[in-house]
Amino acid sequence: MFWVLIVLVSLVFYQTLGSRRDDFIEVPYSIFSRELQQNNIAEVEVERGKVVEGRFKQPIAHDGDEVEQFKAVLPIQDSESLVERLEEKSVPIKAVEPKTGFGTIFIQLLPWVILIGLWIFFFRQVQQGGNRAFSFGKSKAKLLTGDTPKVTFQDVAGADEAKVELEEIIEFLKDPQKFQRLGGRLPKGVLLVGPPGTGKTLLARAVAGEAGRPFFSMSGSDFVEMFVGVGASRVRDLFEQGKAHAPCIIFIDEIDAVGRHRGAGLGGGHDEREQTLNQLLVEMDGFESNEGVILLAATNRPDVLDPALLRPGRFDRQIVVDMPDVRGREMILKVHVRKIPLSNDVQLGTIAKATPGLAGADLANIVNESALLAARRDKPAVEMEDLEDAKDKVMLGVERKSMVVSDEERKLTAYHEAGHALVSIRIPGLDPVHKVTIVPRGRAGGITFSLPEEDRHYYKKEFILGRLAMAYGGRVAEELIFGPEKVTTGAAQDIQQATDMARRMVMQFGMSDAVGPVAVGDQEHQIFLGREFAQHRDVSEKTAELVDREIKRILDEAYERAQEILSSDLETLHRMAAVLLERETIDREEVELLAEGKELPPPPVAPTADKPELTKPKSDDKPTASDTGPVLGSPPAEPAGA
Repeated sequence: MFWVLIVLVSLVFYQTLGSRRDDFIEVPYSIFSRELQQNNIAEVEVERGKVVEGRFKQPIAHDGDEVEQFKAVLPIQDSESLVERLEEKSVPIKAVEPKTGFGTIFIQLLPWVILIGLWIFFFRQVQQGGNRAFSFGKSKAKLLTGDTPKVTFQDVAGADEAKVELEEIIEFLKDPQKFQRLGGRLPKGVLLVGPPGTGKTLLARAVAGEAGRPFFSMSGSDFVEMFVGVGASRVRDLFEQGKAHAPCIIFIDEIDAVGRHRGAGLGGGHDEREQTLNQLLVEMDGFESNEGVILLAATNRPDVLDPALLRPGRFDRQIVVDMPDVRGREMILKVHVRKIPLSNDVQLGTIAKATPGLAGADLANIVNESALLAARRDKPAVEMEDLEDAKDKVMLGVERKSMVVSDEERKLTAYHEAGHALVSIRIPGLDPVHKVTIVPRGRAGGITFSLPEEDRHYYKKEFILGRLAMAYGGRVAEELIFGPEKVTTGAAQDIQQATDMARRMVMQFGMSDAVGPVAVGDQEHQIFLGREFAQHRDVSEKTAELVDREIKRILDEAYERAQEILSSDLETLHRMAAVLLERETIDREEVELLAEGKELPPPPVAPTADKPELTKPKSDDKPTASDTGPVLGSPPAEPAGA
């Protein structure tokens, strides 16, 4: 349209200016009057008494040109006197209307065309993505083509059961007759459920790479806009595109953005999100069936999804993508190190055993951090040391060796962490201590880190009670060595973890003899997240008081247990704290040697560097918790209220 406009404008200018300038030459009115007086005018045309165009009988010279056809503008609109003079000379007179050709009409309409064009342009700019006018209801789903980089099931590890289920879906798309010969039908929906970072979106990308069929992908938040009804319209348009490309797969990531419980909270039943959900329910399994369209969705919040969305017939399969086990973690590490040069001493199985509870995204981060560390150290390949350091950095936080800590605070931190480690060693059945350090990491002033020897899916009561005693080991050590008056805020996070654990023992796990196997406070749901319009308590005051007494009793017993262990073994506590002050970090073997009363081997010689002085730690420095074991911190340098 732009080039058509250019051509039309050129033609108009050529017709209105070029041709007329060549045929008629404008002369002053005085010359026209003189030639009329001399009877040299052959004929004339008068346009509304303003312009006279005509031809001379004998051409005249004007401005160096020989003029035969002329044009003259009348000084005043006086056509009657001019007509009388022309009649006296017997000059043929022709009166004409102004010429209204295509060019004239276009020039008159050009301002309106420009205004309408500007209005359409700005209207399009208001819409997101520059969509065409009135296309708010169009789906934003992206159709993956052959040019898209493909991810296959070879790039996915640690989710074998999910891969098997999805491979069956792909095989169904490729050869539906194989399954339909016995009366089976194509699944309408598959929901991927799992914690963040476990690879739900990666599995969907692998399905797109393996299926060989049209694959539409979009996010749950792409449905809802500022205009009412846009979400439902986009759902309709999405499934219309799916029907046109059937059989195909539609992937909606984070479907909980539009699939939450209807009527949740105080918002009423006619908001935009609920209209979108209603349309999605109808399209998946309504009066008209969508044969050949499989909806693949992913979420980490299945608890807030509407029950009508989860029923068979809409989502026929719910595939759980859970945290990988030790074998799955090793396979995930192998996938991520394929493009990274590794040294011969690298043992991925050891790293997999030392990272329980970590998701695939965490393991990918460990491999990436190890590659960056090796590059920073100018190594030709990633070594085991780099992987170990990267694992500690991801799981425990970055070491802050440059932070200035006074001798008194270092001594207090050493006894605090030694108390945790010694209690953990003396209680049978607890996870072995992996590392004890008084070097600040992340927001913690010091860390005692335990790792399980194998993945644990259930926890025994004796194990939890031992964990509670270990949590109080740091506070008890401070009290025994420095006195009750000099205990610090360093045990704040330990006390918080212990209190939460004891409360769950009583209220959820049924591990209290006084309360019994009763779930207390089970109906106290959060409003605006699901089923309730308001919070209400279904626990009597007497039961709440009993729960509080039981929590206090369990915590007091754990504190006394830690006190008995440390009081009877003060010598080992002193030795462990002294070694921590000397070496700053000790590992599992050294902790066990100290607990057995044996001498430690000399530490390896390491290059020393001057420590630049920085500010003291902030008052809110607290230890960080890990998914893989208790991370129990040392006190911050200043009281929390300072």
